[in-house]
Amino acid sequence: MLDTFKSPLALVGRILLALMFVLAGASKLGDISGTAGYIASGGVPFASAVAVAVGLFELIAGLALVVGFQARWAALALAGFTLLASVLFHPFWSLPADQAYMQQLLFMKNVSVAGGLLLVAALGAGSIGFDGRRASAPLARA
Repeated sequence: MLDTFKSPLALVGRILLALMFVLAGASKLGDISGTAGYIASGGVPFASAVAVAVGLFELIAGLALVVGFQARWAALALAGFTLLASVLFHPFWSLPADQAYMQQLLFMKNVSVAGGLLLVAALGAGSIGFDGRRASAPLARA
């Protein structure tokens, strides 16, 4: 029974995973100075350049995931980015108890998102999307 819904479920799953990145990327690009300040607070150098790069990366990779274009690579890159950002910006293990709980929740949310992204990287985008169309398209004849 679930096989009937496999393709639409994969599409909805990709959209839900990507939504966080598309919205965050657009938000970062809409407030470069605020984003740069937050990035600098994590000890990352060249915060303004990193803010632009991260905003563009999240937006573009998120949209690639939504439309299923190079979805495995987009998901793998977003998973690595998410895990790195979690370690840098949600270090609950080094915070006082009154701050640790919320940061641990954010950290674990990101770890879970990375898990979903790794599933997309491993299993692919499904048949709905650019990757699915290319896989099912007949080979061009020369």
